[in-house]
Amino acid sequence: MMPLAPDSCLIVSLHQIPVFFIRMVCPSIPFLSTLLSMHCGPFLMGDLLKWILVSIVQFVVGKRFYVAAFRALRHGSTNMDVLVVLGTTASYVYSVCALLYGAFTGYRPPVYFETSAMIITFVLFGKYLEVLAKGKTSDAIKKLVELVPSTALLVLKDKEGKHVGEREIDALLVQPGDVLKVLPGSKVPADGVVVWGTSHVNESMITGESAPVPKEVSSVVIGGTINLHGILHIQATKVGSGTVLSQIISLVETAQMSKAPIQKFADYVASIFVPIVITLSIVTFSVWFLCGWLGAYPNSWVSENSNCFVFSLMFAISVVVIACPCALGLATPTAVMVATGIGANHGVLVKGGDALERAQNVNYVVFDKTGTLTQGKAVVTTAKVFSGMDLGDFLTLVASAEASSEHPLAKAVLDYAFHFHFFGKLPSSKDGIEQRKDEVLSQWLLEAEDFSAVPGKGVQCSINGKHVLVGNRTLITENGVTIPPEAENFLVDLESNAKTGILVAFDGDFVGLMGVTDPLKREAAVVVEGLKKLGVHPVMLTGDNWRTAQAVAKEVGIEDVRAEVMPAGKADVVRSLQKDGSIVAMVGDGINDSPALAAADVGMAIGGGTDIAIEAADYVLVRNNLEDVITAIDLSRKTFSRIRWNYFFAMAYNVVAIPVAAGALFPFTGLQMPPWLAGACMAFSSVSVVCSSLLLRRYRKPRLTTVLQITVE
Repeated sequence: MMPLAPDSCLIVSLHQIPVFFIRMVCPSIPFLSTLLSMHCGPFLMGDLLKWILVSIVQFVVGKRFYVAAFRALRHGSTNMDVLVVLGTTASYVYSVCALLYGAFTGYRPPVYFETSAMIITFVLFGKYLEVLAKGKTSDAIKKLVELVPSTALLVLKDKEGKHVGEREIDALLVQPGDVLKVLPGSKVPADGVVVWGTSHVNESMITGESAPVPKEVSSVVIGGTINLHGILHIQATKVGSGTVLSQIISLVETAQMSKAPIQKFADYVASIFVPIVITLSIVTFSVWFLCGWLGAYPNSWVSENSNCFVFSLMFAISVVVIACPCALGLATPTAVMVATGIGANHGVLVKGGDALERAQNVNYVVFDKTGTLTQGKAVVTTAKVFSGMDLGDFLTLVASAEASSEHPLAKAVLDYAFHFHFFGKLPSSKDGIEQRKDEVLSQWLLEAEDFSAVPGKGVQCSINGKHVLVGNRTLITENGVTIPPEAENFLVDLESNAKTGILVAFDGDFVGLMGVTDPLKREAAVVVEGLKKLGVHPVMLTGDNWRTAQAVAKEVGIEDVRAEVMPAGKADVVRSLQKDGSIVAMVGDGINDSPALAAADVGMAIGGGTDIAIEAADYVLVRNNLEDVITAIDLSRKTFSRIRWNYFFAMAYNVVAIPVAAGALFPFTGLQMPPWLAGACMAFSSVSVVCSSLLLRRYRKPRLTTVLQITVE
């Protein structure tokens, strides 16, 4: 159906009201009745006026139906427009023929111009209500667009970099690298990094997290969020379509326009629905007409000013008009539009209707460990030397080797070594220490040569001409280094307590190890238990050693553990779970998770993860909260439960309405559905499906405290 403007309904009303007035009111007013009974040539004044007014409705306002029906037929398909054109044209052509017949013969059979006009009126009015209702499904996008500020305060600097003033500019003119001033209560105009000031920022409109987030120098800020207290100077890093907010809007728009696979069923039904309806209409006319011609029903059934042909034709037109493939076509897209908008409001971004559909049938949820089940903030808890090397020299050696690595464990090692050497020797302010950290590290780190990272194992390099290995047990043993028994016992104890051991070898000899822990997310255990209640089997997938993996899995309640898996092997694990036809969801955050995210039926990327992981996933969990895994699955199930109800009501409507329109009840009850009423029923059936989908707007995500009470629907 072509887009409907509000003016169309106004035009129809201006022409339909006089037609209705002439038909229903004027006969009761003697003066007007006499006026309309006057002859204008061979025609009655009333019939001529109706013909003129209805012709405007039929061919000017109703042009959209003819154009859409022609396009559909030209492409070898049929739709609701074809039914509207058939029903209204049949009524209009019959009325014109009856009018001309009466003008030339003197016998004036009844005309049904108002039937054609009222069908178009009700269909357009229903479509107008449908447009209004569907407009509510895009509220999420509207709210997101409204978050974008219109202006920004640009900080002006001289050639020496000194602050010399400020200028208000259009937010669209902000360029990467510009320094912007954000006042308390105003919106952050672009994604960036704080370069001066401290404050708290409300990020709930992006992440769904209600608690204000503290911001200080080097903190990342998101465009569209609200600065609550202090003044901030931020350096823009992403502007325009590259901002987080723009990407979220793009994702939501794409998802709302996409088709879920279940929509193919509706498309197939609609493709055969219209031919079936036309056939039923012809059969209806033929049966009633033949029965009347053969005298199978009494003449009293036909009104005095009608005949058997008209009596049968009205039933046939009602069948064509009341049939509603449009309701079937709206059942899925409207629900998907609402669900993706609701998901965005709750920090769950869905990339398409197909992903939304697959999530309802998830059998396995595979969790990456580091940064997904855990906080991703590794902390060194202990360091022990098993040679004659001084602990300080040991930490310097390890930090020098790890300085070129981007792994989270490397950062933890550097932080530990830094604070061991310098905490207390610099100003007591932690901020002061952190701001000078890079400067201090460069002064005492040793130069590492021939550095290389060994995926899933660790790093190796040369320091002072001697080979250094820093990594897991596999890296050490593969290079022929023997681990002393006392170190092995210490390592086993660490791993049994959910800590990862970092082993260090220098010049072919084992020198020591460090224990690293990554605290679990507070909600991890409850989310795992909630998934089990949903009938979903949780799996933990990690490159860490078996003992540490088993300890972490036991703490969160996961029985199925896959440990010591290399990055390339994670996708193979996912495929192995899919072999029996199971639907697998993968939750991850890192670059090494992207192959598994892409291989999974449903990939869920933690919002705080890498861009590559987010690109490979079907869902983006913006808040970096595992609760949203349950929200994603629960929202999918609620959405497709609503879609199935939509299909049921649309099918049931047609199954009941078509026989009634065909006159199946007329012999027993005298109930007859005139074509104009059939048009009203057809129009409002589409509106009812849209309103059914809008009930999803009442969706409330499962709370952490009640997630264990979720049952499978």
